[in-house]
Amino acid sequence: MKINVESGDITQHEAKVIIVNLFQGVKSPGGATGAVDAALEGGITALISEGEIKGKGGEALLVHTLGRMPSPRVIIAGLGKQDSFDLNVIRNLMGTALRRARMTGAKTVATIVHGAGIAGLETADCAQAIAEGALMGEYRFRKYKSVEDPSFREIDTLTIVESDRRKLRAIERGVERGETMAAAANFTRDMANEPGNELPPTELAKRATRLCAQAGIDCEVLDDAQLKKLGMGALLGVGAGSARKPRFVIMRYRGDRRTKKTLGLIGKGITFDSGGISIKPAAGMEAMKGDMSGGAAVIATMWALGKLKPRINVTGIVPTAENMPSGSATRPGDVLRAMNGKTIEVINTDAEGRLILADAICYARQEKLSPIVDVATLTGAMMIALGNRATGFFATDDALADQITSAGEKSGELMWRFPLIAEYREDLKSTIADIKNTGVRGGGAISAAKFLHFFAEDTPWAHIDMAGTDESPKDRGLWVKGSTGIPTRTLINFVLARAPRR
Repeated sequence: MKINVESGDITQHEAKVIIVNLFQGVKSPGGATGAVDAALEGGITALISEGEIKGKGGEALLVHTLGRMPSPRVIIAGLGKQDSFDLNVIRNLMGTALRRARMTGAKTVATIVHGAGIAGLETADCAQAIAEGALMGEYRFRKYKSVEDPSFREIDTLTIVESDRRKLRAIERGVERGETMAAAANFTRDMANEPGNELPPTELAKRATRLCAQAGIDCEVLDDAQLKKLGMGALLGVGAGSARKPRFVIMRYRGDRRTKKTLGLIGKGITFDSGGISIKPAAGMEAMKGDMSGGAAVIATMWALGKLKPRINVTGIVPTAENMPSGSATRPGDVLRAMNGKTIEVINTDAEGRLILADAICYARQEKLSPIVDVATLTGAMMIALGNRATGFFATDDALADQITSAGEKSGELMWRFPLIAEYREDLKSTIADIKNTGVRGGGAISAAKFLHFFAEDTPWAHIDMAGTDESPKDRGLWVKGSTGIPTRTLINFVLARAPRR
């Protein structure tokens, strides 16, 4: 879908659907919605009085104009309560409204700049939110559909119409950034939605290489022989049961040549997780094709940095493997040696993500990356704790935690900090190795974080566990069923906020 920006009067636009808005509780609409209401001879006001339009969040009522306007249809999108309005309302509004518009078969849609009027938000920010919501809400993964569903229709163009010409450049800037942010999130979704047979570790590494080439970023891929030389026994141990060998992807963005200081992003890249010898239940195992979504988010983030060009150095790392049971697979009770020489007693082979992240963190520390932020669909415990609306994370210091929280708020991806309680390290003590890979069941997300903290040592570090939010069970606002792309935009905003302005 192409997004255009133009000056004009929304009531005179010839798009097949136009989108306006309404706050909850408003009885007589103003602004652009009021102008459309006047063109419809009070039709919107009448529907409000009848209770058919309430302005609630998630509402998208379609009204036929019956020749009173050049556009045959108007969608009145609910903004919810005015005191709760923010940029995320705009994102969700656009996702919901465009899916409703798509049902009509409309190829062209026009919208006003939601939020820049009575809500008083910055025009560029509103335009960015419109682009993000539109492109993410319209996303569908249809690569393997051999027969097209006749009910599925694509919107070709979305036009943002603004009456004040002085605001056009700000809108264009916002759209440009929003398109990059949405494209990155959708790249993450593309990879996470791929079936495991089509996206083994070698193919995930190729995707990273291609995206880095597009963005002008250096990308290096280490094979299993190189990993053995580096002593990455944890990563190799996870991949030992699969015929598809592990890979280690290193992406380097250099936006500030004046310094060697470099931030590190690490993403878990388990391309399919059967659980290994500690095999998972069959029901729902197909979803484990998405166990590499943390890695996908880091790959997509690096692509976005290449496009946005912030003045900062970032190295992205993705350890990738397939966790399968076989005669060569790592067994419960085996001991693996990580890159830093520390030994790990494997209690449960289904706690594999923390193993490959351990080697990646060791590599990041060897490269002197700081701070290090790792991203993973790591624990079922986090899903139980927060469900699918908020993402849990841990951080070694308050400033780093605040930056992640702020980046999540800016993205509309709620991030919730969990404590790194020292006592949870006690549950990871092994009688035969330096550490066990699992502790007791209670507080599993915290003990998993403490396992990773053992390898991060004194480096400033954060761990994002998006096990509950990496997939959406249904269409909702800018989210669509399947991979959410979380926390790609949070990572991008986190990096951008740390970069000095050019």
